[in-house]
Parts: sequence; C-alpha cells; structure tokens
Amino acid sequence: MKRKIVNPVIPGFYPDPSICRVGDDYYIACSSFELYPGIPVFHSKDLAHWEQIGHVMTMDNGFHVEKNSMVGGVMAPTLRYYDGLFYLINANFSDKGNYIVTAKNPAGPWSEPNWLDDVPGIDASVFFDDDGKAYILGTGDVWDNGAGKMERGIWIAEYDIHNFKMKGEPVTIFNSALRVGASPEAPHIYHVGEYYHLIIAEGGTEHYHAVMSARSRDIFGFFEANPANPVMTHRNMGFKSPIINVGHADLVELPDGSWYAVMLASRLIDGKCKNLGRETFLCPVVWERDWPLFSPDTGKLEWEYEAPKCLPQMEYPVKKTFFDFKEQVLEEEWLCWGTPYEKYYEIKDSRLYLQCKRQRLDEPLRQMGFDCPKSKDCFVSMLGQRQCQPYTVITSKMVFMPQEGEAAGLAVIQAMNHQMHFCRTCTGERQFLQLTVTSAEYDSPPYFPGFASTNRSTVLAETEWNSEEIVLQIEMENEKFTIRYGTSESALQELAVVDGALLNPEKVGCMSGTVAGMYATGNGEDRGHYAGFDWFEIKSKIPQQ
Repeated sequence: MKRKIVNPVIPGFYPDPSICRVGDDYYIACSSFELYPGIPVFHSKDLAHWEQIGHVMTMDNGFHVEKNSMVGGVMAPTLRYYDGLFYLINANFSDKGNYIVTAKNPAGPWSEPNWLDDVPGIDASVFFDDDGKAYILGTGDVWDNGAGKMERGIWIAEYDIHNFKMKGEPVTIFNSALRVGASPEAPHIYHVGEYYHLIIAEGGTEHYHAVMSARSRDIFGFFEANPANPVMTHRNMGFKSPIINVGHADLVELPDGSWYAVMLASRLIDGKCKNLGRETFLCPVVWERDWPLFSPDTGKLEWEYEAPKCLPQMEYPVKKTFFDFKEQVLEEEWLCWGTPYEKYYEIKDSRLYLQCKRQRLDEPLRQMGFDCPKSKDCFVSMLGQRQCQPYTVITSKMVFMPQEGEAAGLAVIQAMNHQMHFCRTCTGERQFLQLTVTSAEYDSPPYFPGFASTNRSTVLAETEWNSEEIVLQIEMENEKFTIRYGTSESALQELAVVDGALLNPEKVGCMSGTVAGMYATGNGEDRGHYAGFDWFEIKSKIPQQ
C-alpha cells in the first residue's frame, strides 16, 4: 500500500506556512494574526504528519497583540536555521513592525524581539547563503517604473545577523512577474545550482493569488521572471474550484535531493464560503531547465500525493478532542484573542472557570496601526480552538447562574466581527438562553486610512432556562449550523437551524478562519463572577474528496 500525503497537511486556520529542515526534522511556522499565543510551530519527520510543538510568541518574550478585527497582529513569518540557531522574522502590526526572534529549540523558549528599525515594508525574509553570508529581503514601493512613480517590488540587502542591522543599502531585484501584477510579496530566496531563485506571492491572497518565480546568477542582479509564471495558482479554475486562493509558497530540499513546497490555500465550502480560512498545503517540486515546476504531474494542487520514499513513515498521537480540565496546563491548541494582561481563567477541581470580564467579544472594530497601547482591554475572556474541518461539532457542559448583564456559553468567531454566540444570560428576573449573530458593515479593510464600521447584532432564537447546569452544542455541517441544548449530552433538543454563511460571507475573505470555543463576559463591567465548564469537546469529520 502506497503511503500518502493528504492535503491540507495542516488543516484549519494555519496560513502563510514557512518550512525549514534540520537534519531529519522538518518544521513549519504559520501566521496567527490576533490570536494568543502567536506563531504556532509544527514538527514532522515525514512531511505527511505534523504535530504542534509550541508557539514562537508569548508573554514570556514580550508578545503583544490586540483583539480587534482578527486580521491584524502577526502575519507572514519566515522560519530559517543557521549555525545552531533558529531564526524567525515577522511583522507585528499591533506593535513596532518587523522583528527577528531566535531559539536553539523551535519548541521554545524564543528570544525577545529584536526590532528591525531599518527594515521597511512587509513580509520580510532572511536568507543564509552557502558561503555563510546573510541577507534580508522584503517588499515596498522600490521599483521605478520610468514614469516618475515608485511601484511595489522586492528588495534585498546583505545583513549582519548578529547585530540585526543591514550591511548596505537595499537593492531592488524584482518588481512583479506580470506587468502591473498586484501585491508582489512574501519573497523567499534559494541557491540552487548556479542560480539564486526568488519565489514570491502575487495577485493578493484571495481568488487571484499565485506563486511566481524568478532567477539570477547575481543575488543583487535584477531577477529574470520565469516564462511559465504563475508556477502555481488555481485562479484559472474559476470561483467554484474546491481548492482556491493558492499561493505564498516556501521550498524545502529533502536528503535525496528532491524538493517540496508548502503554501496556503483555502477549501471552498458550499460553493461560496471559506470558513476555515487559509490552510497549509504541500506539493512536490522538480527542477526543469533550471526552473521550479510545481506539482509536475498535473500543474495544480492535488488532494493527495505519494509520500517521499526517502522519509520514514511516522505515527503521531491522535489529536485530542475531549477536554475534562483535570490538568492545570492547557494543550497547545487552545488560544485566546488578544494578549491576556489580566488573569481571566483558572482550573480547579476538574473544572475550567472563565471570568465575566468587562470586555465583549463583539466590541466595535477600530483602525489598525502600529504601537497599539498595551492595554488590559486588548483581550477577551475566551478559550477556543481553530475549526479544522467543514463538519465540526463543539459541545460543552456549563455550570453558570448569570447575574444581570452577564453572559457565557459557546461562540463561533470569524474575521471582521462576524460572530455567533450561544449563551446563558439574565435580564432582570429572567434567566434564558440566547442565540445571536453579529456582523460588521465596512467599506475598506481596517489597515486602510479612514476605516470605519458599524456593528449589527440580531437575536436568532431564545428560550427560558433556569437550571444552573446546561449542555450547549453547535453543530457546523458546512454552512448548516444546528444549535442544541439540554440537561445532558444524551438529552439535547434543537433550538434553531441557522445559515452559517451569516458568519462567512465572501466579503470577509479568508485572511483568518473560524475559531470556536467558550467565553464569558460582563458586557462592560468586571463582575468578578465566573462561568464554569466541566468539559469541552470538539469533533470533526474529514471529508471524502
């Protein structure tokens, strides 16, 4: 029986993958945007099975990110290894911009950020050449189009990796593969044979996303575009392709000299939605006439590939789906939204307690910008996990008797304040369950000047509930969301069936994906009251492709 690599190799909202190999070990780091901890790191021996081993950014090394739109924070990391150290370069749009952190072990601990005051633009990358020289490259308005206007392009400079400073002026080496190509970004350089090969993303991270390649014998020369560009894209397959938005690739060489690429892509759900955001996919790459050829048999990203013959077949523990909170330390998959500068949860007597903090999940969106204040209000009282398959069910037993204005329960959260809350709440003497959906109206992204938005919340269903204990459930079957509640998991009754596309309209896009979990709020006041959760379960089914 042939061993297979099944895509996506890392399912769920794990975008912008960057890969590096150290001996027989492979590591991937991904973007996490406004989620905490930041920059998840995965390990593999066979490229087919990946296990999360830690995070790069935490409060221990000064990580600051604020809860807002879900599309801010940290994005587009590059992970590299050189001379005994791992290097991760990244941009934090909630803090001071570009930075590098280092570690001897990719599982951590990682150093505090070395802020790169002399590195402009986004999607910066580092490259270590065969002779030991280091280079830094990135994007910016650096290409002179000859008409007196500077346009987006790729620059590079030699780099002092020990003091985190450029050793010379940046040199423009590329503009875009296509004439007036949109958003050339995410540059990576590889030295293969007599050429330096440049791989970039182009077309924006939505439907027209693509992987482009260029090469030069001189690292400071202006790179020659691959005549076969784009070397990987699905934009030519239409808006109904089951795998869409393919781009943002990074390459790795195996011990036998074969090559593979990781990249982001999204699975289309019900022909219109991208609930899971941008996920990590993988494909083989061969070199033909000194150019990279992606997925050489078909030229498109496939659901399956034969596993590399030179790598061992590995077995990793099955990902945990049921959590009874008997341990004090939460698993790596758990996350919150924004850096938690205050204590907001505790685990005792096999129960997780979330405090009804003043912060709301659906606070109005704000303009994004650097150097956001490290405010105690920049997070919310929630613990969730990424939705990793189109069919996912979350269920939890909650023990909670809300006071006036408090609410706690389950939440499903997408970008730009598209959220669904299934909560236990209280108004006056009335104790009840409520299902609400929130969306935001806006004309431009929050990183554009003059951003403004308006929240709109709608009550979809509600029912009386007076008992302290309750089991809550949200079943997400593609875009069919079924909401249930009851005294036990075996005695659930249906409250509502709603359209999941309310959370996942095309306008939201796929910069981030769905996060689902437990939350509590005092809706503007610190109540000092806690909602208890005896257990939480997240079950998924892998679809047959």
